[in-house]
Amino acid sequence: MSRKTTRLEDIARLAGVSVATTSRALNDSPAVNDRTKQLIWKLAKEHDYPFRRYMPAGPIGAQGTIALVTPRPQGREGRISDPFFLELLAGVGEAARERGCDLLMSHISPATYDELAAAMNTSRADGVIFLGQSSLHAAFNRLAAGDYRFVVWGADLPEQDYCSIGSDNFSGGRRATSHLARLGRTRIVFLGDLDPPEAMQRHRGYLEALETAGLSVDAELIVPAHFEVESAEAAVDALVRRGVKFDGVVAASDQIALGAVRALEHAGLTVPGDVSVIGFDNVPFSRYSRPALSTIAQDTMKAGRLMVSKLLDHGGATAGRSERVPTDLIVRETCGG
Repeated sequence: MSRKTTRLEDIARLAGVSVATTSRALNDSPAVNDRTKQLIWKLAKEHDYPFRRYMPAGPIGAQGTIALVTPRPQGREGRISDPFFLELLAGVGEAARERGCDLLMSHISPATYDELAAAMNTSRADGVIFLGQSSLHAAFNRLAAGDYRFVVWGADLPEQDYCSIGSDNFSGGRRATSHLARLGRTRIVFLGDLDPPEAMQRHRGYLEALETAGLSVDAELIVPAHFEVESAEAAVDALVRRGVKFDGVVAASDQIALGAVRALEHAGLTVPGDVSVIGFDNVPFSRYSRPALSTIAQDTMKAGRLMVSKLLDHGGATAGRSERVPTDLIVRETCGG
């Protein structure tokens, strides 16, 4: 069917429900169950039904609407207030504004392929940016096989069929570790959660830098911590209490690095005198902390422009080539050189 010929009655017939139920579904009425809504919205999109006159996606005059969806992080709840998330959101927002598009922040937090598909099928936007991969690599590959317009913020992984934009995490992890090794640090901790794809690649960079510097890998110095100040602080506190000797910390995020600095200071150790610390992200608080945090910067403005461009100009998943955004070492006070 073409957009000109598709009527409300046509969608109702295809869905096998009444015209009244179809109308309620397109108006997101709570009287219609989610499964029926998803079916009707999917059919409306497939047949170019102009349901926006019933469900406006944004203010009049916008060139389009981009939906932002944040998959549930592995093993924990995601928080919109995460400092790096806010920086990334700002990058996407500025890029969308330049293109005359509105942003629609979704409340859903998908954790399975079915939930990803539901996010796409029920979206009123022109395309979706998923801010994070979590453990959904295979699910995104399945999604890419369908007629869906989306881009993912995350790592470039083996056998990847969807378009992702993300930082060069491997290079960032390697550069942070190499810098500490050049400063003479020989017992360098990697502090962070190894499950998320991006943190896993930062860890790989850490391992390569140790090998290049001729430093041995000590499993005791690879310390798990969630992307939260409190988790990192507790992890480093436990490391100090066990008597483990170390003189450097490569943290998987700035929040983790800040937790490490707090734990070291509570233990009577100086930063960077006794232990050098480097974070990852370059969120605003990193330059204002005391001591100011050395870190690996991610270019969120460039990342935002790339994601919006891929989504609007190249068709999202069908765009093919993923791209990496370069990272940069920002030397401040916590690494001493």
